[in-house]
Amino acid sequence: MNPLREIERYEEYLKIKPLWWDADSKTFTWLDTRLIPFEEKYHTTKDYRRVAQAIKTMEIRGAPAIGVSAAFAMALAAWHEPARSAEDLLAALEHARSLLASTRPTAYNLFWALDRVWKRIEEASQRGDPDEVRAAVEDEALRIYVEDIRNNVEIGRIGGRLIEDGATILTHCNTGALATAGFGTALGVVRYAFYEGKRVRVITTETRPVLQGARLNVWELRKEGIPVTLVTDGMAGLVLARGMADLAIVGADRIILTGHTANKIGTYMVALAAKDNGKPFYVAAPTSTIQAVRDPSAIVIEERDPDEVRRVLGKHLITLPDVDVYNPSFDVTPPELISAIITEKGIAEPPYEDSLARLLEG
Repeated sequence: MNPLREIERYEEYLKIKPLWWDADSKTFTWLDTRLIPFEEKYHTTKDYRRVAQAIKTMEIRGAPAIGVSAAFAMALAAWHEPARSAEDLLAALEHARSLLASTRPTAYNLFWALDRVWKRIEEASQRGDPDEVRAAVEDEALRIYVEDIRNNVEIGRIGGRLIEDGATILTHCNTGALATAGFGTALGVVRYAFYEGKRVRVITTETRPVLQGARLNVWELRKEGIPVTLVTDGMAGLVLARGMADLAIVGADRIILTGHTANKIGTYMVALAAKDNGKPFYVAAPTSTIQAVRDPSAIVIEERDPDEVRRVLGKHLITLPDVDVYNPSFDVTPPELISAIITEKGIAEPPYEDSLARLLEG
């Protein structure tokens, strides 16, 4: 069965389409999130290197979206890299895999998706037919794409139970359609509750230095008609202390079995403020974000260009051009600050070593 046929079941949830695959032309298209909310520009390519560049420069961002896009980039390499034999094609695909794996070190979905595609490549290559390998790579990429949408909608359905009518939700960074294949994780929970008729409001941080909250969350929520208030990152503690938010929900780029969660820099501070003020702090992510290790030191923290901090959106200087800058893209929130982790397989609660392991086995 063509995996894309299942998409029809979720059309009502796909009001924003950030990426897709054209099976006829074997091309991949994505929305450039760097330009939102001022311009909606799509790029289309047949070159996996262009997708790798888009991931690295954050045209494509958000762990699930990165994983899906990397899978489609492998499909581009399979169909468009010159290779007459299965051996030549395997060499080209290995090169593509290596390049894509180097783009964003913290997003675990990237490696999970590449591993899945590679397993299909190894299985198909045993029969020695390069066209069979090409078809297998495309099929697996499409399956990852469809699964992401299905899993995100399920995360929304399950997590929506935790949202009461009239709730105000604090969130940090973008975890909506633009961070996934089309529905969202943490913002997907908010969207699902809204679709159920619950009167919800969102307070989003601006999410320095790339401003995913100010640019992407506000854009998405306005499109949905969900009331949203924008605050600076440093206001999150005051918002929770004054009871302006009932709970906080964030996404994740990597979760390990202990419950330690890597997410956009500043998440740890939101979790501390939520704990201090007795507010629930939830993480919403697909199980593909969970790495089956128990050592927090296994979480690689990406450090990005200092000019992201020195300048606003790479343009206007806001400080001296030669000031030293520390620019980690993520921090790690310890499990004792997390009330629950919402996945497509259910809600994990402390102790996470038990509950997350059960979800992965299920």
